[in-house]
Amino acid sequence: MSTEIKAPQFPESVADGTVATWHKNEGDAVKRDELLVDIETDKVVLEVVAPSDGVMGKVLKGEGDTVESQELLGYLDEGASGGKTSDAGKTEDKAPQSPDKGSAEAAEDDEGDGGGADGVAGPAARRLMTEHGIEPGKVKGTGKGGRITREDVEQAISQRETRSEPEQPRPPQQPAQPAVPAVPGEREERRVPMTRLRKRIAERLVDAQQNAAMLTTFNEVNMKPIMDMRKNYQADFEKAHGVRLGFMSFFVRACVEALKRFPAVNASIDGDDIVYHGYYDIGVAVSSDRGLVVPVLRDSDQKGLAEIESQIIEYGNKAMDGKLSIDEMTGGTFTISNGGVFGSMMSTPILNPPQTGILGMHKIQERPMAVDGKVEILPMMYLALSYDHRLIDGKEAVQFLVAVKQFIEDPARLLLDI
Repeated sequence: MSTEIKAPQFPESVADGTVATWHKNEGDAVKRDELLVDIETDKVVLEVVAPSDGVMGKVLKGEGDTVESQELLGYLDEGASGGKTSDAGKTEDKAPQSPDKGSAEAAEDDEGDGGGADGVAGPAARRLMTEHGIEPGKVKGTGKGGRITREDVEQAISQRETRSEPEQPRPPQQPAQPAVPAVPGEREERRVPMTRLRKRIAERLVDAQQNAAMLTTFNEVNMKPIMDMRKNYQADFEKAHGVRLGFMSFFVRACVEALKRFPAVNASIDGDDIVYHGYYDIGVAVSSDRGLVVPVLRDSDQKGLAEIESQIIEYGNKAMDGKLSIDEMTGGTFTISNGGVFGSMMSTPILNPPQTGILGMHKIQERPMAVDGKVEILPMMYLALSYDHRLIDGKEAVQFLVAVKQFIEDPARLLLDI
């Protein structure tokens, strides 16, 4: 009996998807709820799992093919027994080996490839293994429940490269020897198709620049008050809430309070109408292997610092594993981007349509500053606010950024609501 394997039901905002990776080949043994194929859309990666035990039947849609919602991808032959298993530990019908020989070979495999724990891997880790030709069974997972993380794959790649460096040229009979050796000094090119997410990011960025009157205003903020507060209360905060106190939660709260005072920065343009939002859904730009994603902190005005920090960490982990849902990235009334974590000193962030404002944070750098007629060395950060001049006047933009600066330099204002 064959069961149809279909693409998931796509949300209304997603027209179609692309078959990213098949994790099972025709004839592979499959267990119920085992991952079969990843479908990449312009927002998220959707996973299709096996509905029952069986053997992978005919595959109708290959990697790179475009599929629509609920489109047929292939078949699963239920209850059949295949001659080979999944890629993580492929075996074929062979004459049985002696226990000693099999154990010795397994030990050699484990020693040579840094592990052998066949853990579950997220989309980001699986994609990295596919790109570098690493089998999941050769990567030791250190995540929860033996899960293979992206860091585990990167470590396996690093170990493989380290082992290969001192090796002498291999004899011709070894299959790993390249057929045509690389010529020193030869310029190499590699062409790979752009992912759907990357194409969607490109479309939105070009759209923002072409359809918005985008300007950027700058200011600088003294981070010493926030840094002193973190130093004094970090241990108590972490003990009480189970999460470290970072800078982002302060900026989220500061932006919310500033948005209350300047509602145009929290608004959006819809055709010839201005939509003023009575809620504060703050998008936080997160870098992932697949590209930049912006998960949204819903109702940020109703969240405390600990809840904001916890949700940002959760979103960051989901982004790296490709587990963010479409709902988690939909909407948003204002965005914060922190290029400072990568060392950026100054930038002009691009709007995230249809929003009309985005705040850019940057690297904290000690600089000599004049304070009450004296020179002091203070940890300073440049702030950048890009805004849509069609809706927001320069006066409002500057005053908004000054308000954020004041809240950060005097955190008591956040508590006193002044």
